[in-house]
Amino acid sequence: MNVTKESVTNTEVTLTIAMDADDEEPFLNRSYRRVASRVRIPGFRPGKAPRSVIENHMGREALVHEALEFMIPESLDQVLKDEEIQAFMEPRLEVLGMEPVSYKAVVPLEPVVDLGDFQGIRLDRELVEVTEDQVSEVMENLRSEAAPWEPVERPLSYGDLVSMNVKGIIEEEEVINDQGIDFIPQEDNNLPFPGFSAQLEGMQEGDSKLFTLNVPDDYPQENYAGKECQFNVEILSLKEKNLAELDDEFAKGVREGFESLAALTEHVRQRLSDEGEANETRRLEQSSLEELKKLAKIEASELVYQRELDLMYEERERSLQNQRMNMELYLSYVGQTEEELREQMKPQAEDRLNTMLILRKLADVEEIEIEDEDVEEEITSLISSTGGESDAAMRQALSTQNAKDSIRSTLINRKIMARLVDISQGKESSKTGQDSTEINPESGSEAETVEDSLPTEEASE
Repeated sequence: MNVTKESVTNTEVTLTIAMDADDEEPFLNRSYRRVASRVRIPGFRPGKAPRSVIENHMGREALVHEALEFMIPESLDQVLKDEEIQAFMEPRLEVLGMEPVSYKAVVPLEPVVDLGDFQGIRLDRELVEVTEDQVSEVMENLRSEAAPWEPVERPLSYGDLVSMNVKGIIEEEEVINDQGIDFIPQEDNNLPFPGFSAQLEGMQEGDSKLFTLNVPDDYPQENYAGKECQFNVEILSLKEKNLAELDDEFAKGVREGFESLAALTEHVRQRLSDEGEANETRRLEQSSLEELKKLAKIEASELVYQRELDLMYEERERSLQNQRMNMELYLSYVGQTEEELREQMKPQAEDRLNTMLILRKLADVEEIEIEDEDVEEEITSLISSTGGESDAAMRQALSTQNAKDSIRSTLINRKIMARLVDISQGKESSKTGQDSTEINPESGSEAETVEDSLPTEEASE
């Protein structure tokens, strides 16, 4: 093969590769064997016609076209090995000629990332304080969640559970017809339209009411926006929460039970403190990452950014398919062309790729790694946290290579972000195989909230 380097930069190499007859021959033989098995030649059984007969029947160019599928990638792999070029991603290929085969390959190289003086990043950790109002709010939420709904004979108030029949008409078109629906009127509840809850206040069981509300100008369904909707509401029943007293007896019914109200209150206070610390850690993670991105300088092939944009576009397509919508319908709904959507997504794609490259470089500089043992420990932890009866099935699902790769990626990202926070706090790194940072499992986006940590008995009507 005749290989010419047209250009070489820090981020990509452009190669022109011209095959000669000897280079092409092994690939053409493979092409012949593939074609011969599916082409019928009079007088020959399938797959038994000689290559010369196949070439005369189809033409040599057809064999070459068939061979391109494996001729170009395999020959390029050999060239990259011979030239000691490490491609960062799939090269961009362009066929230049067919007799003999010649092609151009633009090969993206590993992006060059300079993190700058990242060790100088400094951020103040804000003190987390838990107020009595916060504790009281959580306790009231627990009290409300545990309380049963009980019938009441009085005018409707905000916060009641009302069962009702509702009809709504816009320009003689019935747009709402719900029978026996449950609804909790709230002052800040703007559904179905602003003012609906206020119209219900004061009604009693058995009452009916006609009233008209304006549909907001920014309503998503434009054919209704700015018009009037006439409602006919009939109240079927009213219920209110029967709130328990906040005492020791109440505390015993929360989750596994607390021996006293004081113990439950202290648990809530500690959970609020833990949640506040987790939120502060997330803030530090995001802020330190933003500071690192300001310092970093990146050189990367335009092809790398283009591929990231393609990936984001494909992810959007898959997401729409999961919602039973195709891209064409989505584009018509948002009033954009594919090119306009790609242009809109471009800054996000660039930022996502830059962030990945920066964190990858930081992991390399700080010698952050995840061992196989770490992955296995995380799998065991995930299984034990579910508390289910299908541990074996879950372990099997998490033991696939794709699952392990995903877990490894999660662990290393968690470890990188923990190290970045440590840097922002002026902590030194230990590069002896033992990471000086103790990773807080609640520092990720899945930190448990106070309410989540204290599930109560299901409310019953």
